[in-house]
Amino acid sequence: MMATMLLRSDVPGLVPRRGKVRDIYDLGKELVIVATDRISAFDVVMANGIPNKGRILTQLSKFWFDFLDGLVGHHLLTDRIDQMPAPFNRHRELEGRTMLVKKAKVLPVECIVRGYLVGSGWKEYKATGTVCGIRLPAGLRLADKLPEPIFTPSTKAEQGQHDQNVSFQQCVDMVGRETAEFIRQKSIEIFAKAGRYAASRGLLIADTKFEWGIADDGRIILVDEVLTPDSSRFWPADRYQPGRDQESFDKQFVRDYLERIGFDKSGPGVVLPDEVVQQTAARYLEAYQRLTGRVFSG
Repeated sequence: MMATMLLRSDVPGLVPRRGKVRDIYDLGKELVIVATDRISAFDVVMANGIPNKGRILTQLSKFWFDFLDGLVGHHLLTDRIDQMPAPFNRHRELEGRTMLVKKAKVLPVECIVRGYLVGSGWKEYKATGTVCGIRLPAGLRLADKLPEPIFTPSTKAEQGQHDQNVSFQQCVDMVGRETAEFIRQKSIEIFAKAGRYAASRGLLIADTKFEWGIADDGRIILVDEVLTPDSSRFWPADRYQPGRDQESFDKQFVRDYLERIGFDKSGPGVVLPDEVVQQTAARYLEAYQRLTGRVFSG
């Protein structure tokens, strides 16, 4: 596998909106989304990236969109550069890391589904016995499997700020009851179906984040990335042990390194050492290959 790095896309004559890791080009009724190899942690973009990360995440999202076909509508039109409008079809360096998608009015909530007690949910549970206002059984341990998956929405913070967990009623207040009930039901359905599949591949999906949008025809469709190491916690099933932190197929090496050096979680990102970069790249790659059963070809 050839390691490639793209920290910033450059399409002459077009100016994208640059997010933490994606460059988004607005074509009117469609968007072109380029997944770069930038990496963020604690909502800060690091100075260097992770080789092939954008391609891995794009191809894994494509895999899941195909897997979920029939269960839910989504925004993906194509991930093939040669099927995209000019001038994108002339930029071969964007192959594999770019999606042409339907434009949708993105709903202002992050749709988080949790199957295990970890992260901010664990912190809230220790303090109150609840997660986003949902009462859970007493005596649960860190990383325990929940009796059933729970829908725990959050706000969408501006870049550099942190999302805030909200109750389902607050979600209703933000998007309306019918929409809130639809995205809750579908998010849990997707999580359950994907979770069964991932378990067959030796991975547990501890939690994940979905984003939904309203398409031109009024349908609510799945947008953004889906079930990737950037939006989900994947744990190796054969090493799962509740009561402690779990090994994870995501950017945990980056977060651990930043904690070790006392990074203040603000300001400019730091240069990650090569060991952290390579370990993180290997985890993204392993997640892709275990979930898809495919050899990543770059």
